[in-house]
Amino acid sequence: MNRRLFLAALPGLLAAGCGFQLRRSADIPFASLYVDAPAGSLVAQRIRKNLATNRKTHLAANAGEAEAVLKITREERTRDILSLSGAGTVTEYRLGLRLGYTLNDKAGRRLAASESIELTRDITYDVTKVLAKGAEEQLLYRDMEDNAAQRIMRRLQAIKPDAAVDEHPG
Repeated sequence: MNRRLFLAALPGLLAAGCGFQLRRSADIPFASLYVDAPAGSLVAQRIRKNLATNRKTHLAANAGEAEAVLKITREERTRDILSLSGAGTVTEYRLGLRLGYTLNDKAGRRLAASESIELTRDITYDVTKVLAKGAEEQLLYRDMEDNAAQRIMRRLQAIKPDAAVDEHPG
């Protein structure tokens, strides 16, 4: 019995010993953050959800009470034809998500250079499986939105609150 217990605990002990830690919410260097985004922005919803679980950063209700303002300037989905069959029907699409954002402090000074994120995913298409392919397309868009939100959160982690950025030097 003791041997089984030891063997069951061994992987956990080895993982803990090597420094492995589960992914935690990001520590953002701002006490409060306001997310300014177009209505219906799914990336902004994911960022707000991440911030709601963060103990160090408060999600501000308006820009006036926030230490920093994350402004999502553009969020658009694209769907382009990638290939056609010999009969002229679509067999593959390229899905895309384009996102632009800036980060300012409460005085309006830029804390980081504006950034654009462009993500793409390819999807095969079959007219006999319209419902399944529609669900797969939505899943791929959701994956891209999650990826974009995670990238923005990692970028927020790396920001130095004291250093304003001049986007157009000289």
